[in-house]
Amino acid sequence: MVTRASAPHASDGGPDLVLLSSTARRLREDIIAMTTRAGSGHPSSSMSAIDILVALYKGGILNLDPSHPSAPDRDRFILSKGHAAPALYAVLAEHGVISHESLDTLRVIGSPLEGHPNMRRLAGVEASTGSLGQGLSIGLGHAFAGHLDGHGYRTYVMCGDGEMQEGQVWEAIMSAAHFNADNLTLIVDHNGAQQSNLLPRVIDYRPLAAKLRAFEWHVEEIDGHDMPAILKAFDSVRAVKGRPQAIVAHTVKGKGVSFVEADWAYHGKPLTASEQVRAFAELRGEPAPH
Repeated sequence: MVTRASAPHASDGGPDLVLLSSTARRLREDIIAMTTRAGSGHPSSSMSAIDILVALYKGGILNLDPSHPSAPDRDRFILSKGHAAPALYAVLAEHGVISHESLDTLRVIGSPLEGHPNMRRLAGVEASTGSLGQGLSIGLGHAFAGHLDGHGYRTYVMCGDGEMQEGQVWEAIMSAAHFNADNLTLIVDHNGAQQSNLLPRVIDYRPLAAKLRAFEWHVEEIDGHDMPAILKAFDSVRAVKGRPQAIVAHTVKGKGVSFVEADWAYHGKPLTASEQVRAFAELRGEPAPH
C-alpha cells in the first residue's frame, strides 16, 4: 500500500510554508544550473511551474512513495507541457525518486533525463510528453482506469498556455465532464506566453476559468506562486465529487529572476554562465555581481 509522502510541518501541524517556498527557490537554481550546463532547454517555463510542483510533491498532496514510484495505487502526475521537464526532474530528485546528481546529465546523449520526459527511461514519469496537447487525454485514460480497477488514486495533469489552444485538449475537457471524471485535476500554468510570442499576440483564449466552468468543470483560480493558495486549491479539488476539476494558476514566466521574467524569449533559451551568476544572486537575495 502506497503511503502519502509526508509534508514538512510547521509547529501548528500544517505544512511548513516557509520550507516549501525555500525549496521552490532552491529548485529554481537547479533548473537554471541544469539548463545552463546543457546549453539548451526551457528554464523560464520550468520556473513558472515549480511552486505548484513543490506543493504537489512536497506539500502532502501527491500519494507517491519515492521507493515504489510504480505502485498501482499511486497518484499520477502528467507534465503535458513536457518542455518544462527540468522542473519535473528537479522535484523528482527532491522527492527522492531520482538522484540529485543525475540532474547534471540533462540532455546528455544516453541520459534518461531527456529534453522531454520519457516514461520508458525514467522512474516517476507517467507519460512521454512534449508533443503538446496530448497530456490531458492521457490523464483522462488514467482516471478511467482508476475507476475501472477500483483504485482510489487521483490524476493531475499540467498544461501550458500554448497547448490550451490545441483541439485535443478541449475534446478531453468535454469528455471528462461528460463521464464525470472526478478523480482528474487539470492544472494550467497560465503564464501568458508561449514559444512564439505572448499569449495575446497568438490566440488569446481568456477568460479561461469562465470557459472551463461553462464546460461543467469545478475551477479554482489562484496565484500560482502563493504557496498557501496553491495548497488550499489542491485541498479544495480533492473534495469535489461528480465532476473534474481545474486549477487555473496565474504564474510568471521565469519567476524569481527579474531579467528572465521581463523577456518571454527565455522560453527556449538557457542562461549563459554569467547570467546564471546574476540569477543565483537574485534568487538568494545577494548583491548583484559587478
